[in-house]
Amino acid sequence: MQLDVNGANLRVEVDGPAQLPALLLWPPGRCTLRVWDHLVPLLAERFRVVRVDVRGFGESAPDAAAGEAQYTFAQYAEDAGAVLDHLDIERCHVWSQSWGTRAAIVFCALASQRVLSAALYAANTGPADVPAQREGTERAAELRREAGIETPPPPTGFIEHADVETARRATQAAPTDLAAMVPRLAMPVLIATGSHDPNLTSSRVVAAEAPRATLRVLEPVGHNAILEHPQMALDAFLEFHDGLGT
Repeated sequence: MQLDVNGANLRVEVDGPAQLPALLLWPPGRCTLRVWDHLVPLLAERFRVVRVDVRGFGESAPDAAAGEAQYTFAQYAEDAGAVLDHLDIERCHVWSQSWGTRAAIVFCALASQRVLSAALYAANTGPADVPAQREGTERAAELRREAGIETPPPPTGFIEHADVETARRATQAAPTDLAAMVPRLAMPVLIATGSHDPNLTSSRVVAAEAPRATLRVLEPVGHNAILEHPQMALDAFLEFHDGLGT
């Protein structure tokens, strides 16, 4: 469906029965909601899964009158809340990956009363070291090949955007003091980060400073677990929820 939200037109997809607990997914940077396609059929057995293309991403159009000011994590969080309101979802679980974890941290901090739990993958509150992320991802892929672990192809359309320029702007959201928001994450939190992801350093800090967080290191995984080793990423997520009794 397409929803008009806060001046933007957002692409939203919902899977799973309405009576199941709601799960809001936040995608990695430069990725559309299609990035979750290979996991959604399994997730929809336990959750009502909500996916949103951030304004400017995929099939979502930004507010033509708002200019650069709309590209903030706070705006993305407000948009997500409006989508949940439209769907009559009062509270939800959250799962995010990489860049999406930045947006998810803001959402979980600003709308903590709506968040039942959060699985924050590749958490990082500082500047991204993209070359190190690529290097770690390549090394992890090499180790998986040596171990005979096959990396599946990514979902079709996961980096296809109606407007490449607005997608670029959306990814370069205005800086936010994410570190200051971490102590506000009062819900149960899973921090899951690849063993070869430079974000592991920051993830350890986030796990230590979020009141109810646990850390899980995914081996051998680089920066983007849901694409590199989706089964391991899913297993960690579901084991977290088994522990919560979800």
